[in-house]
Amino acid sequence: MNAIVLTGEVLTAREVEDAARRRRPVRLDPAARGRMAKSRALVEEAVRAKRIVYGVNTGFGDLADTTIGEEDLARLQQNLIRSHASGVGEPLDPPAVRAIIVAKANSLAKGLDGVRPEIAEFLLALLDRDLLPVLPSIGSVGASGDLAPLAHLSLVLVGEGETTWKGERMASAAGLRLAGLRPIVLAAKEGLGLINGTQGIGGILALAAASLDNTIEHAVLAAALSTDALRGTDEAFDPLLFRARPHPGGRRVAAMLRALLEGSAIRESHRGIPKTQDAYSIRCTPAVLGAAAEALQSVRRTLEIELNSATGNPLCFPDEGRILSGGNFHGEPV
Repeated sequence: MNAIVLTGEVLTAREVEDAARRRRPVRLDPAARGRMAKSRALVEEAVRAKRIVYGVNTGFGDLADTTIGEEDLARLQQNLIRSHASGVGEPLDPPAVRAIIVAKANSLAKGLDGVRPEIAEFLLALLDRDLLPVLPSIGSVGASGDLAPLAHLSLVLVGEGETTWKGERMASAAGLRLAGLRPIVLAAKEGLGLINGTQGIGGILALAAASLDNTIEHAVLAAALSTDALRGTDEAFDPLLFRARPHPGGRRVAAMLRALLEGSAIRESHRGIPKTQDAYSIRCTPAVLGAAAEALQSVRRTLEIELNSATGNPLCFPDEGRILSGGNFHGEPV
């Protein structure tokens, strides 16, 4: 199975599903490593110059105007992920956790979060070994991104929290040892870069979108079988009708139905028998399933923009030499 290469630019919902449900291998693009290193250098330059940058050498939220000394910058990041790992409820299932890991690694691969390439590589090492963080299913705010689930994910990188290894739930420190991995010591901004973002809702939505795509395809197949079983006609799927009402989803479903019914011996057996029209449920299949397919396409467009976006705060633009605070972490688009 060919590996999915994360560039931060072209990840699809189907690829997320392949990695999450079929364990397709995932690798980091070498060019992405270079971009991440450049944005990391911009953060380190700001620290050396003692420039005040939110979340790098300041507190968070209402403490944004509180300056943190250089000797405490690493501890600030560690404390950040500890304080936000506050989810509750049953753990997410393994495919959902894998999807979130892929989404997070791909977002970091854009090279705008100011974290080292080793952070993304560590996430992919978890995926490769199937050492999965235990992520509670309840607690994401959405409006502020997925702080809680991503904090639970981030704890594993530093050897805290819980993991599952070959179906057994255990402390992350033990899981990392079994998987042959060593915890990472987070540097300035890296905790913030890990927990800021929409990869929780994005990863789960990618799985839902892929499942709905499969459902629509099976529904079209069932409709074709029903048309045959009821000795129906393919007249309602004629291209002329969809030239008159050219919704892309309806045209696509009608074309699928024509292709499925083409060459059917059952259809040919009654082609000459007079019949005014088929039942409403048969004739309107392209309208109903086409609308669903079109809605799904809209979801996929939005989702794949989000999967290939940098959703942290602040973001680092090394080519322009700027670190900017904004609201890219907000979950409303998804």
